[in-house]
Amino acid sequence: MRKLFVVAVLGLAFPWSAFAQESTPKAEVFGGYSYFRASDPTTIHLNGWNGSIAGNLNDWFGVVGDFSGHYGSPSIFGIGIPFVDVNQHSFLFGPRLSYRGNDKVTPFGHFLIGISRANAGAFGLSVSDTALAAAAGGGVDINLNDTVAIRAVQADYLMTRFQDERQDNLRLSFGVVFRFGR
Repeated sequence: MRKLFVVAVLGLAFPWSAFAQESTPKAEVFGGYSYFRASDPTTIHLNGWNGSIAGNLNDWFGVVGDFSGHYGSPSIFGIGIPFVDVNQHSFLFGPRLSYRGNDKVTPFGHFLIGISRANAGAFGLSVSDTALAAAAGGGVDINLNDTVAIRAVQADYLMTRFQDERQDNLRLSFGVVFRFGR
């Protein structure tokens, strides 16, 4: 009787222990600070935000929507031009590959494609353009626990094509990741 009881308890506990070991979140939400170095044809430094929503289809493959906004005034020869305002917003989507072999860090890489919208204004005049955008990059999340991580860095090469000219840009982002549905 005792052996039957032990076998029954182990049999009932086994599926639960396998379920508890699943460590891949179903969804991840990221938000934080972002630095953007635009090349148009001079270098423009912008500050702003970056956010993303990712759905993980398994422990290594997911789909992500990435959104960002950057703002500032360009600088020519190190001198800021306070009457010119520039902003750029990007809306990108694509696959993300993650390596979850370590409980402490989660490195990832992604390729994103979408659109980017830029506005520049001075003296009450404004110029806007919407263009194709593509980003290739990745980053590292430092896992604090099962539901929260710190995105130590996300570095992306972001290509845009405003006014039929290619711009090669750099975007660096840092922030907090919230994970849901294990």
